[in-house]
Amino acid sequence: MDLPHRIDLPRIMPLPFDRWQPDLRQAASAGRAPEPGVPEAPVLNVLATIANHPALAKHFMGWAGQLLLRSSLPARERELAILRVGWLCRATYEWAHHVEIGREQAGLSAADIEAVKKGAIPDSQADDDILLRAVDQLVGDHFIDDATWAALALRFDQTQLMDLVFVIGNYTMICMALNSFGVQLEDKYR
Repeated sequence: MDLPHRIDLPRIMPLPFDRWQPDLRQAASAGRAPEPGVPEAPVLNVLATIANHPALAKHFMGWAGQLLLRSSLPARERELAILRVGWLCRATYEWAHHVEIGREQAGLSAADIEAVKKGAIPDSQADDDILLRAVDQLVGDHFIDDATWAALALRFDQTQLMDLVFVIGNYTMICMALNSFGVQLEDKYR
């Protein structure tokens, strides 16, 4: 595993799906596709943990769904940004899940994933390096400098630039929660 867990036991236990509030169960089920031969797809530990706070969970699922599933960013760029956030935040859970999403849904290669770990090549104007530099700046200084913003603006329209900032900010917050709550990886990711 690339990133060891910061803590080995959850501080907030995942709430079993049958104990979720009915409207929260319905909202979560709407976005879950059943696996063949399994009545319902398993609930991810991140959602089962957040379900302990139903009012927050309802809003979180809508917000997170917007940024993950309906973002104007191309999937590849979105996943590179999320992975860099996960790596910088040392968020094992986020990293493991988005390595899989990046490979399966965004076409990331092993080399792409290794490049995310290393970060941007200094002074490089390659698209991926500019994107990774923007992540580093937002996570580290909460601001994208003028040169990086100008380079991003050559590639992304205004909506995409906004989505990029919100994706990076959202996943930084999620990493804070995952790390602090002690959300553990599901067996398939260990």
